[in-house]
Amino acid sequence: MPPKRMNEIDPCDRPREKIAQKGAQALKDEELIAIILDNGNKNCDVFSISRKVAELMEKNNLPSYETLLNIKGIGPAKSSRLIACFELARRYGTPDILDPIRISEPEDILQIPEVIDIGHKLQEHFLCITLNGASEVIMARIITMGLLNHSLVHPREVFADAITDRAAAIICVHNHPSGNPEPSQADITVTKQLCEAGTILGIQLLDHIIITKGGVNSLRSLGYL
Repeated sequence: MPPKRMNEIDPCDRPREKIAQKGAQALKDEELIAIILDNGNKNCDVFSISRKVAELMEKNNLPSYETLLNIKGIGPAKSSRLIACFELARRYGTPDILDPIRISEPEDILQIPEVIDIGHKLQEHFLCITLNGASEVIMARIITMGLLNHSLVHPREVFADAITDRAAAIICVHNHPSGNPEPSQADITVTKQLCEAGTILGIQLLDHIIITKGGVNSLRSLGYL
């Protein structure tokens, strides 16, 4: 199969567009690497190359310049570009190991920067927070961004990364730009759909929380879960 060009990929799946819409935290390692590499060559598309690099990535043990050169499709320029990114991350990355955020009450989600950020947005944002078995946050990701007061979400989009994270549970969060903290009928319907999908997948939907400038409202506390 010939290498796939970027313009042949659905715009929603292109890494640069995903960063603009959802933020870097929503991308997989190989997608972030693809952005750094920028392009492939006539023999290897950029995603094939970035996937091979991602397989070599280990925390505190990143591939060397020489190791990268051994990957088909990577020459001195691409290898140097990746090594430069690794070095910047080493110099300016978070030096301390932060205590994990544990969720036991709906208000605990206000410890998560991504959640606080959407509380003041003028568009509706839908987030999925993945949790381990101890109810500690693994990752918070933007799943969709909607219009002024409407965002559509599908269970496959919500649970795709939860499966990758090997999450034990998830919490969904979305904002109401109107400031009304009460769930709409669409919110209730989506919550039930996600709960059913989670039951099938073995990943529990712990809560679906609405956030506004005034605070949070839990659909579990309201009896919808």
